[in-house]
Amino acid sequence: MNEPFSPPVQSEPIAAIATPVGVGALAVVRMSGEGVFSITDRIFTKARSPETSLSESPGYTAHFGKLHDGDRMIDEVIVLVFRSPDSFTTEDIVEITCHGGPVVTKHVLKLLLDNGCRLAEPGEFTRRAFLNGRIDLLQAEAIGEMIHARSESAYRTAVNQMKGGLSGKLNGLREQLLQSCALLELELDFSEEDVEFQSREELSGQVDMLQKEVEKLVESYQHGRLLSEGVATAIIGKPNAGKSTLLNALLGEERAIVSHMPGTTRDYIEECFIYDKTMFRLTDTAGLRDAVEEIEHEGVRRSYEKIAEADLILYLMDIGASDYEQEVQAIAELRDKHPDIRLMVVANKTDTVDDSVRRAEGVAEQTGCMVLGISALKQEGLDVLKAEMNAMVEGLDKLHEASVLVTSMRHYEALRNAADALQNARELIDAQSETELIAFELRSALDYVGEITGKVVNEEVLNVIFGQFCIGK
Repeated sequence: MNEPFSPPVQSEPIAAIATPVGVGALAVVRMSGEGVFSITDRIFTKARSPETSLSESPGYTAHFGKLHDGDRMIDEVIVLVFRSPDSFTTEDIVEITCHGGPVVTKHVLKLLLDNGCRLAEPGEFTRRAFLNGRIDLLQAEAIGEMIHARSESAYRTAVNQMKGGLSGKLNGLREQLLQSCALLELELDFSEEDVEFQSREELSGQVDMLQKEVEKLVESYQHGRLLSEGVATAIIGKPNAGKSTLLNALLGEERAIVSHMPGTTRDYIEECFIYDKTMFRLTDTAGLRDAVEEIEHEGVRRSYEKIAEADLILYLMDIGASDYEQEVQAIAELRDKHPDIRLMVVANKTDTVDDSVRRAEGVAEQTGCMVLGISALKQEGLDVLKAEMNAMVEGLDKLHEASVLVTSMRHYEALRNAADALQNARELIDAQSETELIAFELRSALDYVGEITGKVVNEEVLNVIFGQFCIGK
């Protein structure tokens, strides 16, 4: 839970359109900061009790009336009042719900700017919520992740983080680090008296426990990344195996150009599709062969890069090709080169070969891989393929509601640095090193954990995080 906070000093008033620009039934334009009620009083007339000002209205109330620019009516609107500190930013907030449409919202926003507001910067409302203690930095990032979530799993993970799941875990670790750091600082203050406020055996055990907890969070990043970014799935194989046709079939649209000419795909194409709550990031790569042209050679090089980065590889082979037995050896070599990557062989063009089942069984026997027969062109076997793809990453989207996962590279790197600092501290304790050296490593771990939640604020990091938000959020 966040600590109680006093009503903040109101910042200059900002305004922005909070809903997507376009034609719609309704749109929302919001203001936050000093004097937003006075600004609204100048441009808004309530339908009921027009003689009373909005400044006198209690929080969490809605008012219907007309928005006007002098004698010219702009729109009939509903105005919502949120009073400090009980608002998203903890400042006074006014939200104006007007009729949807780019022209209407443009007039409303201009009216607010003409009457004393400044146009909000990207993410400035959420940034003020963070700076005013309403949320921590983790929760602020979770809001952005929830907005951009493209799968049910990513959404649920973001909601858990916004509720403070990871924040609570990190705050607990931070409190224990603070306690150890404080005791070591006391020892330094009384260094001439040669006293220990915490035995080195007890300190070593505590650091060991903290290191294990941090490393668990570091390890959770692999699952968290798959949930938030999707399962990186590379479709690879020789030219003309049907990779682009398969990509189009899985997406249900003509995304990639299909041609009988080998080498058509010069660069990779990346698109996403969702199956049973799991998001897959499909990559259609250039065909694997000895390229003749420089551009095609670069495409093949990038294909191998995508193979190395993939969580799941779909090796597509033409089961009817005369040299398919040579390809079996290439598949076996690929499996040996990337033993930790999930690899599935997809035997394509089964509709063109009578003994496709026998051939597919032979490939499975020689490579040790799962082999599925499909016809990408006729879209046969795709349902089974999707189900098996999902089975290979099963469990990632079935996490308990209370599961704590790291989904951000920023969090991952900070935690990894904290784990390294704790490891250094433990080695120093075991070596009976000076208290100053041990304290330095524990303070470093404390700072790394604090960077994640925003206890240690870096202005450059804040600009990057909130710069990714849309204006109005």
